[in-house]
Amino acid sequence: MGQALPVIVSFGGVNSAGRSSMHHGYARMVESALGEDRRAAMIAALRQLTGSTSDSEASLLEQTLIRRIGPAHFDPTSVAWNQRLPTRSNGSPVSFELHRRYLPEPVPEDWQLLPGDDEEHVRVQIVGEQQFLLPTHREFEVKVASQLPDGFDPASLYQSRNHPRGLAMSVYAASDALGNLGMDWDSLMASLGPDQISVYAGSAMGQLDDNGAGGMLKARYRGSRVTSKFCPLGLAEMPADFVNAYVLGAAGSTGATLGACASFLYNLRHAIHDIRSGRARVAFVGAAEAPITPEVMEGYAAMGALATDKGLRQLDGLGDTDTPDHRRACRPFGENCGFTIGESSQFLVLFDDKLALETGANILGAAADVFINADGFKKSISGPGVGNYLTMARAAACARAIVGEQGLREGGLVQAHGTGTPQNRVTESVILSRVAGAFGIQDWPVGAIKSYVGHSLAAASGDQIAATLGIWTEGWMPGITTTDALADDVATENLSFSLEHQALDLSKQRYALINAKGFGGNNASATILSPLQTMDMLKARHGAQGVLQWEKAQESVKLAQESRESRVLAGQESPRYLFDNNVLGDEAVSFDTDGISIADQRVSLVQSNPFAD
Repeated sequence: MGQALPVIVSFGGVNSAGRSSMHHGYARMVESALGEDRRAAMIAALRQLTGSTSDSEASLLEQTLIRRIGPAHFDPTSVAWNQRLPTRSNGSPVSFELHRRYLPEPVPEDWQLLPGDDEEHVRVQIVGEQQFLLPTHREFEVKVASQLPDGFDPASLYQSRNHPRGLAMSVYAASDALGNLGMDWDSLMASLGPDQISVYAGSAMGQLDDNGAGGMLKARYRGSRVTSKFCPLGLAEMPADFVNAYVLGAAGSTGATLGACASFLYNLRHAIHDIRSGRARVAFVGAAEAPITPEVMEGYAAMGALATDKGLRQLDGLGDTDTPDHRRACRPFGENCGFTIGESSQFLVLFDDKLALETGANILGAAADVFINADGFKKSISGPGVGNYLTMARAAACARAIVGEQGLREGGLVQAHGTGTPQNRVTESVILSRVAGAFGIQDWPVGAIKSYVGHSLAAASGDQIAATLGIWTEGWMPGITTTDALADDVATENLSFSLEHQALDLSKQRYALINAKGFGGNNASATILSPLQTMDMLKARHGAQGVLQWEKAQESVKLAQESRESRVLAGQESPRYLFDNNVLGDEAVSFDTDGISIADQRVSLVQSNPFAD
């Protein structure tokens, strides 16, 4: 038997389109193409998520996807900052009074201290120059982002204890994926060894809001103190740590490999290789990014990377006082002016094929491989390069090896990185066009879901995969509807950019290539197999009897999944967060010469020499 097949058995998460499980977030993207019953189910899921009971459907939908930055984050017309205020006394001392507890230590040499109005106060006189910082406000040039649906706060759903937003989103997303699995996690974990579960998740930027590293970096200049939580909770790999410690209770392989906007796929590669090699039987893969803060967004704006109100007005021929259409801020492969930053957390659950059949798990697809290449020598560290040619070509070659020439040419789609920048529209379209031509592919369907959910940095490829799983279940390829027409400099040969929702023939769908291009030359492309292709491979490997056993076990999984969905919609289910739960110490560990046991779960220590020759 060949290597184990990493089967996608569950997924979950949340972004500006809503909850990912049961394909509700995907359904929000293709809302205009949905039938009446499916649309009602999506609306019900949004109402439950946001707690909205009175808003009209139109108003509810307006509170999703890309839109003007709302008060849950910050007011872009009044962003706090400190104006530098140099003063000179010009012979007359600068004088003011303050409470003694606010005196700096040490007192500057140019300060002369005199008695104040009472013993608690002191009068300060300064001769010469003095630098002050004056707290004030300014208008921010970027006023649009892809925010979680209005009214949804993941930290309010469990005892979050001032967790950074990205970690609260991680708890919600991992819990969503776990609940969507349709089986009892504790029972499943008891049947596996501690070393048979891998967790790989992280964020590209780290946790930079006020409850994480952002609070640590800003505390002193704000005149406040640094807490003991800021530093550890701000680490970029903390989403994986939180999922291990408070959601899964897993003690297997873990970590986060960071590759800027390709980070989700970097971690997916670890999971795939763990399962294919037999090092793990279950893998959780995820990412969480919460970058909608003035500081992070100003960094990207300084690079000219974000779509500004001025840029949008110029694209649409509007006057200086006109309000641009923020819903259409991200326009992949069209005339555009920058990307739209977004927040998201997404998790995938992978089983090896044998475990998937034994447990009756949902067969949503399979993750065949991820290919990663750098750009080599670069001029601009943030500019694109040749590495993405390698990753896309290798991913296409992987698909060809599995599904064959005809399957490659007729049964696939591409989820483009599609950021909405002028540079991306040219470079990525040329790469896709040339790769398609080299493999004899014509009219390759190309999607770009950042037009709906923006660019969530590390989590972006998770957004792309979640949407692809929805396509393979419900049949609609989301159109690039924010783009009126392809830009003249976009390469179109061999490609099919659909600007409207497109119905796909699911009987022909075999694979999808997920593309990611990260700052610094972090290119990654994944080959994901459709449920149809995955089932064909499972039948070939395990035979009719294996599939029959899976079908019987599937019944209980489906029932559990449907029951869980009913509880979620009724508001009867909270994220799984187990703080100080079943914490194991030294007494839980025992050894013998051939193995180690952790709470009665044994891990073999018998190994052969891999370098015996």
